[in-house]
Amino acid sequence: MTRKPARMYRSIEGQVYTRQEYMGGIPTCRVTQFDTGNLKEAFPMKISLGCEEAAQVRDIALEAARISAVRVLDKNAPNGFHLKVRRYPHQILREHKMAMGAGADRISDGMRRAFGKPVGHAVRAQIGDELMTVYTTVANLEHAKEALRKAAHKLPIPTRVLISPT
Repeated sequence: MTRKPARMYRSIEGQVYTRQEYMGGIPTCRVTQFDTGNLKEAFPMKISLGCEEAAQVRDIALEAARISAVRVLDKNAPNGFHLKVRRYPHQILREHKMAMGAGADRISDGMRRAFGKPVGHAVRAQIGDELMTVYTTVANLEHAKEALRKAAHKLPIPTRVLISPT
């Protein structure tokens, strides 16, 4: 079955659903690395990607944003950055799978026991939460801002780049 659009999971509705020990068949989290780059050096500048709206961000979007940022930073500032994904996707997304297409109305059961099966993970981000942070030098500041700007295009919410010394 095809993946549903992100707008279906963007709004924050209902209670938090995170207890994995009570359910089976949960897909793994798609974010592969939460810390990337030079992890041993201490950098003087901190550039973060902050949320401007409260929404859910799927782990797939978070991983796409991370890959996009790392690609720019590896090209322009090798060994001169440390990228950290600041939020872990704890929220488990559920979906009531139904038959789609012509003649599906005779097959489907409608809303009978429509609790849904787990299909993915998401981050519940509030206003002002930092999704990812880049620690870098003053010389690589513009490259880090460009990397976070490109990463923001992969996310379903409006974001802001926040710069501060560490």
